[in-house]
Amino acid sequence: MLVTSVILTGLLVPGAAAQPVGEESAPGPDAVAPAVVELSDIPAEPPVQPARPTRSELFGADCDTVIHGSQVSAYCHNAYPETDLVRLHVECDRWWDVDGDGVAVAVGPAGRTELVGRCWKEVRSAWVSHRRP
Repeated sequence: MLVTSVILTGLLVPGAAAQPVGEESAPGPDAVAPAVVELSDIPAEPPVQPARPTRSELFGADCDTVIHGSQVSAYCHNAYPETDLVRLHVECDRWWDVDGDGVAVAVGPAGRTELVGRCWKEVRSAWVSHRRP
């Protein structure tokens, strides 16, 4: 194994030394600029990762909003140990159609609720807001 590596090294070195000293090779498709790395550009320590939220900061029910014609439904599930006050907001597409802001509903830990709203005609958008009690 040692003999093989010595023979291969002997074959490669003369090919590398055959380049003319004063001339540069013409750039071609295989020409690659040498990579230069400044050691001062490498940080001594890895970048600081943002802190993960503590258990008390986790808050807010997960809500899925479904719009079907002029009807809006929001299905909310609270997976956190703190009560969440959820409220459905519906914005209607027509200027004369009254937008709706539903009443706040308390969703306790591991609780589920359904919020409903509607417009007379088309719904432009709908969303759920969250608030701590």
